[in-house]
Amino acid sequence: MSFKIERDTFQQGVASAAGAKGSIAPPGGPLPGTSGKHPVAEKIGTALTGGKQNAGTKGYLMAYIKQLESNPMRTKMLTAGTLAGLQEVLASWLAKDRNKHGHYFTSRVPKMAAYGALVSAPLGHVLIWALQKAFKGRTSLRAKILQILVSNLIIAPIQNSVYLTAMALIAGARTFHQVRATVRVGFWKVMKVSWITSPICLAFAQKFLPEATWVPFFNLVGFIIGTYINTVTKKKRLAALRKKHFGDGRNNGPGPEMGGPGGYPSMGQNPPY
Repeated sequence: MSFKIERDTFQQGVASAAGAKGSIAPPGGPLPGTSGKHPVAEKIGTALTGGKQNAGTKGYLMAYIKQLESNPMRTKMLTAGTLAGLQEVLASWLAKDRNKHGHYFTSRVPKMAAYGALVSAPLGHVLIWALQKAFKGRTSLRAKILQILVSNLIIAPIQNSVYLTAMALIAGARTFHQVRATVRVGFWKVMKVSWITSPICLAFAQKFLPEATWVPFFNLVGFIIGTYINTVTKKKRLAALRKKHFGDGRNNGPGPEMGGPGGYPSMGQNPPY
């Protein structure tokens, strides 16, 4: 695998440079290759990358890349499942969306994690593998542009349709008509977001990332975008629920003396739903 050969070559070069330098940090001093001005951030960075002298040979990042090489499907499933579950928890926390017990860990969290691990990761693995195989060895500008077009016109619609179907089922849809209605309402909205972000992400991956890391990279970008969209959606839903249960804040419901302007409670769990 070309990525493995490049990585091994890089490791040998870094090891040789480190051996020639031969500097070891004194006990209690700054980490090798760091300034010592930001000890916490530098320790985290060293743990992730192995530090300047060990870059590409140690650290959690290299351990993760090795797992991608040896167990690609399992690693991608664990990554996607973790990010999907974390996305739901984070969005709930940002939107202050709690269940009837006042917790942010709702029943949607394990469902989202299951979707990420069992549906999103395998589907992304197969589709990206097919895309990479179709354009293997083609590095011209025309081939890269064509790869972006195929990704946006074929792969993205498949992934987004599956995503919306899964979200409808997680939200409680039980009939074909309910699922179809959810997909029809949200499809073009999701596609617009994909058409804005996908070309940029794919061009970045083509330029800077080995092919083995494409799916986790796309999962990370999807996690950031999905968290934002999920948070906004939850806030809108909660605003509608509060308006329904407490009035419009002008003539309906109790006044500010109940704990918030216009009768909206400033603390406590969200209205039942």
